[in-house]
Amino acid sequence: MNILQRLWWRYKLQNHAHHPLFSSYSGDELVSIDCETTSLDPNHAELVSIAAIKIKHNRVLTSQTIHLKLTPPQSLNSDSIKIHQLRHQDLIYGLSEKEALNQLIQFIGNRPIVGYHIHYDKKILDRACLRHFAHPLPNALVEVCHIYHHKLERLLPNAYYDLSIEAISRHLDLPQAERHDALEDAIAAALIYVRLTHGDFPDLPKIRNAHSY
Repeated sequence: MNILQRLWWRYKLQNHAHHPLFSSYSGDELVSIDCETTSLDPNHAELVSIAAIKIKHNRVLTSQTIHLKLTPPQSLNSDSIKIHQLRHQDLIYGLSEKEALNQLIQFIGNRPIVGYHIHYDKKILDRACLRHFAHPLPNALVEVCHIYHHKLERLLPNAYYDLSIEAISRHLDLPQAERHDALEDAIAAALIYVRLTHGDFPDLPKIRNAHSY
């Protein structure tokens, strides 16, 4: 969201409870977010779970996290369950979408959002926020995959690399979870961000099989 859009929404929502979200952020924290959904199509996917963890300087604040499960959406089926392993019975006591979004917004405030393929998550969250609150999320976005790829391009332009979150974590020598869920992926993205912005960049991965186009 650019400055003009932010100002327009801030004017439009001046009597809205979420009006403070549209003020510029001046702190030193970010929030890494990941969502589990029912589809890879952001125009139709529904939220199944949302997780977030705060980052301060070069620290991932593992004591400051949320991991929210939602009630089973109508589009939850066997195909999506294979991806996130969340069944109807696992979500029976889940939050409503509106309550989950309220908790998420309270947690992140107007801090910048970090993530892996974060534009996908942001589009789904925006659709849900527009549905319940009549506004999108205004937070600035930081895509860790883009930061990583930019650093690789500087070392070896026009080469092919595995940009999966697993491959990036291996190259950066970061711990990897045995099972992926929203919180583990949010933590992984947070660790990648901290390593890329505050640590040294390791040698090119030996497993890359890079080649020029």
